[in-house]
Amino acid sequence: MTLVRSRARSVLLAAVLAAGTVGVTTACEGGTASPEATGGASPEGTTAQNRVVWQDPASYTYTLTSSSQVLTGRFRVTVRGGEVTEAVGLDADSRQAVALGPGAVPTIGDLIDSLENAWQERADTAEAEYAPDGRPSRITLDPDENAIDDEAEYVITAYEPGDG
Repeated sequence: MTLVRSRARSVLLAAVLAAGTVGVTTACEGGTASPEATGGASPEGTTAQNRVVWQDPASYTYTLTSSSQVLTGRFRVTVRGGEVTEAVGLDADSRQAVALGPGAVPTIGDLIDSLENAWQERADTAEAEYAPDGRPSRITLDPDENAIDDEAEYVITAYEPGDG
């Protein structure tokens, strides 16, 4: 997995680490860039260098473990046509959330958007770990480390591509 960190206080360090990771990956794989997503912070907001490369497919299923002020619990999520069509709560907290409808649970693309927005807004913490296929496997956000209850962590497991 690749770990990418974005902190307002260490913009330069994050950019150097991201560039170094891409260079090392390229060298180790015989000169071809890895399919893994890359990222870092940019003083000018989101750029091509700190965008998640993985594209959200139209159909897939995954398990989301979420801990945030807005969404807490474990969910089995089905995405069809780019939209959440089914979300099954796997614990008490998640069952309460899905009672609001499947739209209360994000697609992986929605989570990527949240990560990129955090980079753009220079969040104190905007971190992602990536699976070998380039999709995020963990996203950690904390817009303001001095604020209480604005942290969020999303763990993505059991990803299965759909038929389309």
